[in-house]
Amino acid sequence: MELNEKTIRELSAIALILIFAIIVFFIIKPIIFAILWGLILAYIFMPIFNFINKYTNNRALSATLVLILSILLIVLPLWLIIPLIVQQIFEIFRASQSLDIYSIINNLFPNASQQFLTQLSTSLNSMISKLTSSIMNSLVNVFLNVSLVIINLLITGMVFFFSLKDADKLKDFVKGISPISKSKEKILVQNFKDITYSILFGNLVVGVIQGIICGIGFWIFGIKNALSLSLLAVFLAVLPIAGVYLLWVPLAIYMFIMGNFYSAIAFSLFNIFIVSNIDNILRAYILSRKTNLSTLFAFISSIGGLFVFGIIGLILGPLIFAYFIILIDLYREKSLLSLFYEEDQKQSFKIPFST
Repeated sequence: MELNEKTIRELSAIALILIFAIIVFFIIKPIIFAILWGLILAYIFMPIFNFINKYTNNRALSATLVLILSILLIVLPLWLIIPLIVQQIFEIFRASQSLDIYSIINNLFPNASQQFLTQLSTSLNSMISKLTSSIMNSLVNVFLNVSLVIINLLITGMVFFFSLKDADKLKDFVKGISPISKSKEKILVQNFKDITYSILFGNLVVGVIQGIICGIGFWIFGIKNALSLSLLAVFLAVLPIAGVYLLWVPLAIYMFIMGNFYSAIAFSLFNIFIVSNIDNILRAYILSRKTNLSTLFAFISSIGGLFVFGIIGLILGPLIFAYFIILIDLYREKSLLSLFYEEDQKQSFKIPFST
């Protein structure tokens, strides 16, 4: 390849952009998850913003109203219940230290050998101790870094506000620097929008609603430490495949063992017919004619994202995986390179492994 003056200038410009991009990445790296949370929340609340903006016709005012609404719906409830949740976590920690695992296992497996009961109870005791210790350490770290938490919340709020207010400008900016041909851009963007909608609303929002309803069941049936268990239920509901049954089934079994037969039956029926079905009803409504990543790949990418990115990885993992699958499918169909130049013939893309 012959390097003329124009090519050298182009390569120099690209190198300069890359250098500054790397520097910018390291600058925002400490707050990158706060920025991502702001963008995710802005996407979720965008329909509400558009609805309000129809009447106000003032983007700044509409964004302010949505920000206040999000604080009332998310921040304020968390601010009120977090002390109760922390108190209940401490109670669970104390209870786990005095829990007689051996007796519970002996009641579940009355005919098991002594060696089996001893080994299983020892393993479960060790697992519970490690889990509770990890949770306690995380809480201590949060309290020690409360100023950092406040800063991240402020950054999330600012990103949330300006992402709503300047959404059109952001879209125009991204389109302006996009190297993708205009004929393919709309098709590809629609695929990205569908999969993003599917994961954020179908997995995150539906999971949160299902976890909250499960928590209401804990409160109705008088289960101790209902708030902490509700938080765990939300986490399990958001996680694909896992589901809240991993929580309510052991609780129902425990209620049976403790002799609360009628409460255990009613609690099980509540979860089977209401909590379990709410997922199917809401998911079918929200994801009507939307692309959805298969449950297996959503689970794998969620777990991987959780290990790599932390709690936000439950969202980022499936999103990154889905976008990667789109690009792989385009490469398989030999359409990837055509994204960067115009063609008279337009192709439609679909997400492989979708359900």
